[in-house]
Amino acid sequence: MKKITFKSHNQGEILLFPPSLEEKIPQNSPSRLVNQVVADLDISSLLQTYKGGGTSSYHPRMMLKVLFLSYLSNIYSCRKIAKQVQENIHYIWLAGGQEPDFRTINDFRSKRLKSHINSLFTQVIVMLCEMGYISLEKQYIDGTKIESVANRYTFVWRKTVEKNKAKLEINIRDILSQIEEGITLDNTAPDSTPVPIDTEALKQRIASINKENRTKQELKKIT
Repeated sequence: MKKITFKSHNQGEILLFPPSLEEKIPQNSPSRLVNQVVADLDISSLLQTYKGGGTSSYHPRMMLKVLFLSYLSNIYSCRKIAKQVQENIHYIWLAGGQEPDFRTINDFRSKRLKSHINSLFTQVIVMLCEMGYISLEKQYIDGTKIESVANRYTFVWRKTVEKNKAKLEINIRDILSQIEEGITLDNTAPDSTPVPIDTEALKQRIASINKENRTKQELKKIT
């Protein structure tokens, strides 16, 4: 029997030149699209809601990037958004490694952003539709369209947008309604703290499973 070989797998390996998050984000990624859109978006009216003094706040532009990518991915719960910021490389990149918790996200969008979200989000959605990056039928980013957008005839797309303008507005209102529902659910949901990982207990249970499996294998050999 030939020797079985596996690729080396070492989670604790220290890399001499570790890859940056920037290198891990594909050029046609929806997160890059959101990043560029929000980076150039005029948020002066939102900035005016901040007052000097006190503790520092997360930058509203970063918060908008995270929220817009979430909304365009049909994620509306601030708890789920906070989880993305901790675990999803695209959100980690957009947030620059910062981790606003669900309460911070909830406060930002339900208080500070409340009077601005409709206009900002609607403007972004309409623009992305006009450029062919998102579909009128599906309210989320289509990564394949980012690659193929250069092959689209702009005037054809604009005719489509005009034809479906009423439908687009309905879709946007639907998204905003779902966002409001997500905020309401987050405000009424009980606080859930993750159960701490008991390493020793896990080892014992796994050892028990391994022992049970070995016993089954031995019984199969006998029979």
